[in-house]
Amino acid sequence: MRLTLRIWRQRGPEEPGALTVYEVEGISPEMSFLEMLDTLNEQLTLRGEEPVAFDHDCREGICGACGMVINGQAHGPVRTTTCQLHMRHFEDGDTIDVEPWRAAAFPVVKDLVVDRSAFDRIIGSGGFVSAPTGSAPEAHATPVPKPVADTAFEHAECIGCGACVAACPNGSAMLFTSAKVTHLNVLPQGQPERESRVLDMVGTMDEEGFGGCTNTGECATACPKGIPLQSISTMNREFLRASLKGRHS
Repeated sequence: MRLTLRIWRQRGPEEPGALTVYEVEGISPEMSFLEMLDTLNEQLTLRGEEPVAFDHDCREGICGACGMVINGQAHGPVRTTTCQLHMRHFEDGDTIDVEPWRAAAFPVVKDLVVDRSAFDRIIGSGGFVSAPTGSAPEAHATPVPKPVADTAFEHAECIGCGACVAACPNGSAMLFTSAKVTHLNVLPQGQPERESRVLDMVGTMDEEGFGGCTNTGECATACPKGIPLQSISTMNREFLRASLKGRHS
């Protein structure tokens, strides 16, 4: 395959960026999108040009490190992570636009790499269960009903890739935050910090400059792990309950 790539190049956070056109050849339909970018970078290196910077790690759809907007869609035309998107979903001779996540809370570091540490700060504000040190409890010491376990696992699948933020016209992180809140709030182990967790995590999310949710649903459509949109309404109810409880206590 021969492709025309229009890739966002930006030398640093304070530098202006622009789309740069590249022609890349020798692309197999069985390559992943990241392998295609590897091929481009090899060709750029051989020509003495600077390779394109992009995030990646496991390349197995697990870690959430990879992430870019491909032809206007977060992770591309298929509901998967960028590393699991294969070139067979494109045609020989296609022109492909490749851009970084676009959100005020995700500033560009270089080229396609953005700073997603705002997610880390949301997690650090409440995405955990405090426990005293000591030996691990018995596995069956705290029974968890099957429906509760299923809900927790469903929301724990969020890999923090940021596609929800990139796809949202408001740059909202509600789907990510609600997944992390719901994952812990439904479990027995998460009950002691249930109210403080949702208040702190939503508060941090707002402080980080993410936009508000207007229920367009683009976040859930783009999510490669299928986090359900209703998790946002679940978190909203948790937040309202915690807010009212704090007001009357």
